[in-house]
Amino acid sequence: MNFYIKIYVRTGGMPALNFLNGVKNSNGDKDKININTSIDFASLSGSFIGGVGDFVNLFEPNAIKLEKEGLGYVVGSVGELSGEMPYTAFYARKSYIDNNKETIKKFNAAINKGIKYVMEHSDKEVAEAILDQFPDNSLNEVEEIVKRYRDADSWFNDTTINQKAYENLEDIMIDNNLLDNYVPFEDLVINLNE
Repeated sequence: MNFYIKIYVRTGGMPALNFLNGVKNSNGDKDKININTSIDFASLSGSFIGGVGDFVNLFEPNAIKLEKEGLGYVVGSVGELSGEMPYTAFYARKSYIDNNKETIKKFNAAINKGIKYVMEHSDKEVAEAILDQFPDNSLNEVEEIVKRYRDADSWFNDTTINQKAYENLEDIMIDNNLLDNYVPFEDLVINLNE
């Protein structure tokens, strides 16, 4: 069976790479899937609603919005199928890192405090804490989003990037001809946690 899948516009972008890695990890045949990478990120929902594609790869809260409007269904988590990897990371020049280690440690500590809060509180409590960031969504919708991310184990336990997750990212880049060889973990990753 061939599917017409609509995903993020950039061929080498993380949504596309994660999707392809999820297909591989599920023993799917990516040659039997027609992936459209020509649609602008902001137009994904509208294009899907307009009939382009059988599936669409959306971030929340866009996915829940389509579902609540009866225009689609969330069928799974791409990240769950793709495996653990650093998806969002913060970068700095080596000179900044060398001269500002305490600032970076404090920045990491603040993010880790937020992660700890999420891990130690209920979906509803987390939703209440972040509701202002989602002005177009109800508390119940944000709670459902948090639950989906928690159920898919979408968050690291802290800001540390481990070597296995880093190598998973490199594997999908190599598999998709975006990287020729592995770059040593220690050449790119500096974990400065307190």
